[in-house]
Amino acid sequence: MGDDRRTKVNGKSKDEQLEQYRVDDEGKHLTTNQGLRVSEDEFSLKAGERGPTLMEDFHFREKMTHFDHERIPERIVHARGFAAHGEFELYDSMKEYTRAKFLQDTSTKTPVFVRFSTVAGSRGSAEAVRDARGFATKFYTEEGNYDLVGNNIPVFFIQDAIKFPDLVHALKPEPHNEMPQAASAHDTFWDFIANNQESAHMVMWAMSDRAIPRSFRMMEGFGVHTFRLVNEEGKAHFVKFHWKPVLGTHSLVWDEAQKINGKDPDFHRRDLYESIEGGDYPEYELGVQLIKEEDEFNFDFDVLDPTKLWPEEEIPVKIVGKMTLNRNVDNVFAETEQAAFHPGSVVPGIDFSNDPLLQGRLFSYTDTQLIRLGGPNFHELPINRPVCPFHNNQRDGYGRHTINKGPVSYHNNSLAHNTPAPASEKEGGYTHYQEKMEGRKVRTRSESFKDHFSQATLFWNSMSKPEKEHIIQAFSFELGKVKSKSVQKQIVDMFANVSMDLAKGFAEAINIEVPEGKGSKVTKSSPALSQENTKKKPATRKVGVIVGNGFKGEEVSRVLSALKEEGIQPEIISDKLGTRKGDDGTELEVDHTFLTGESVLFDSLYVVGGENVDKKFSQDTTYFVKEAYSHFKPIGATHEGLHWLEEAGVKGPGVVTGEDMKSFAEDFTAAIAAHRHWDRELV
Repeated sequence: MGDDRRTKVNGKSKDEQLEQYRVDDEGKHLTTNQGLRVSEDEFSLKAGERGPTLMEDFHFREKMTHFDHERIPERIVHARGFAAHGEFELYDSMKEYTRAKFLQDTSTKTPVFVRFSTVAGSRGSAEAVRDARGFATKFYTEEGNYDLVGNNIPVFFIQDAIKFPDLVHALKPEPHNEMPQAASAHDTFWDFIANNQESAHMVMWAMSDRAIPRSFRMMEGFGVHTFRLVNEEGKAHFVKFHWKPVLGTHSLVWDEAQKINGKDPDFHRRDLYESIEGGDYPEYELGVQLIKEEDEFNFDFDVLDPTKLWPEEEIPVKIVGKMTLNRNVDNVFAETEQAAFHPGSVVPGIDFSNDPLLQGRLFSYTDTQLIRLGGPNFHELPINRPVCPFHNNQRDGYGRHTINKGPVSYHNNSLAHNTPAPASEKEGGYTHYQEKMEGRKVRTRSESFKDHFSQATLFWNSMSKPEKEHIIQAFSFELGKVKSKSVQKQIVDMFANVSMDLAKGFAEAINIEVPEGKGSKVTKSSPALSQENTKKKPATRKVGVIVGNGFKGEEVSRVLSALKEEGIQPEIISDKLGTRKGDDGTELEVDHTFLTGESVLFDSLYVVGGENVDKKFSQDTTYFVKEAYSHFKPIGATHEGLHWLEEAGVKGPGVVTGEDMKSFAEDFTAAIAAHRHWDRELV
């Protein structure tokens, strides 16, 4: 966990606090939950060897009762999740903008817990689906827990929380047949979109490559909503939060994602788990966009509208710190599943805006935890417990861990000298920002929220040519699964308001006529939205190395060493497990066979081959090469491997060959850093 600058309260860090709850059962005697040692755990207590089980078998009853209650209700959304521990370190003090101590003190490392998730699928669904991803961070600060509960997409489908149940009902499997799982490609979802056109901007993101991330480590995070930062003088700024992955933002291609879901439905969690176990700690920089309160109405969008983003070219992202995830959970249920996040978990100096979607979430999350975690004491579970002590007059309830002493459990009182007592602002007490409020009680929406298409067009205008083609393909796939011609027509009409090129592109695929006289006059773009402009780094990329016996040992070893020096991770693929021996006696341990190591599970291929391979080896290699090439991945080949590139008809951008091993390694590393080679579409 690094040095000793982690947040400590009463001398204990979050890790040290959790230690009292960790149990290692290895080498211990088996006991009941009451600590009684058990002499037999395979046979229940019976009346005779073949008789009925007796009710007095307390060990059987305890074991079975616990098993019957091991599962808690899964989250309605974000059910499929994985998490890790880490720490946050501040680069520059934010004291000018906020009272929050963890955003002021650069000498302290704040422990964090982060849960990534899909939104639509059940807990057992596949992970590489087209969907938004949850990105929820719990900061264990000395002033209490702060939860930044966001997504990998900076906007949302709806503007008011009262519509959230409708959205989720439409997105989830259709109730008459419970299909499809973890997918939006069905009638009810697109019927909702067509009749709730505020969703246009979010749909553009959902149909883009952003919705099929390469990994959690290469995925941006956004707080989505507009919050407030308030400093010690009471001055406020509107703020949006960003997580920027140090490795850059990268995605899968759709055909690849579908195949991954069959080959490894745990693809994203496995990637996160293995990266942390291997010491390749995921890193994300925290950025903030700030707007002065007096500038609230100076933009062509409403800063409170959750279907709108703040273009980075107009409101720059200021990078203020870095989060490093450096420890996997010890138990997925106790930590990942029992973790309770809440956008209302704030600390002094962080406050809310009047975003109506945020306002609704402030109610909904508490209500959700009450049903999922069995009562009002979910904050006492180890993963949710703050590092600082907490004192109040709340008592009892399901799952109570605290043993409160004394007779007093109310305020005001004299028996306990009116304690626990409220803290003043100077003593660290939370005070809400005193925003002046005026207006009548109404059920309506601001006129400034009614522009549903300009930022959808902004997003489209910002995409590169390959990204635009992928969006058209995504619409074509999704709407190709829709049975209702009426819904298809409504969607074509709707997105003709975003771009005629977009609408014509997918309308042709589903045989729907495009309306005349629509289109958009918006020419504005935001280069920051295109993944074409993200960081390109080779580190942590997985390269499948296809080898057979008789490979050129010394030369291949030099290439593998050069790749490893750049942080690239070669994994050996062959026809059988065991070792493969080179022409000089060099041995390579096989990690995967052709049966267990599909090309879709790697970022690139290095085809080596060998002198002694059979026809089946050649066929499997050719298939791997063709599939990787079709997914625009970098492919390198030397020696006998060149034959299979020729056999597969593979050439062009991102295909690296050569006899000079040093220059080959350099060129191949550069090709891997580029992630995908879209120019192949033009070859």
